[in-house]
Amino acid sequence: MAEDIQTKIKNYQTAPFDSRFPNQNQTRNCWQNYLDFHRCEKAMTAKGGDVSVCEWYRRVYKSLCPISWVCGSPFFFFFF
Repeated sequence: MAEDIQTKIKNYQTAPFDSRFPNQNQTRNCWQNYLDFHRCEKAMTAKGGDVSVCEWYRRVYKSLCPISWVCGSPFFFFFF
């Protein structure tokens, strides 16, 4: 049973509800998860830790943000 739950969590593709962003427009939610991912990645790299713990933020912002925003450019939010 625990294996089934772990498999479902790992394969979960849609971003969960975030009560900080209750409105239909999820642009700020996208932006916040993008920032959280890069902050987490920077902090874990500085500490010499495992960066894979930050993958949740990456998956969420890639799920919320339009594809044209996350097409690979590290500076895709400069138009805000």
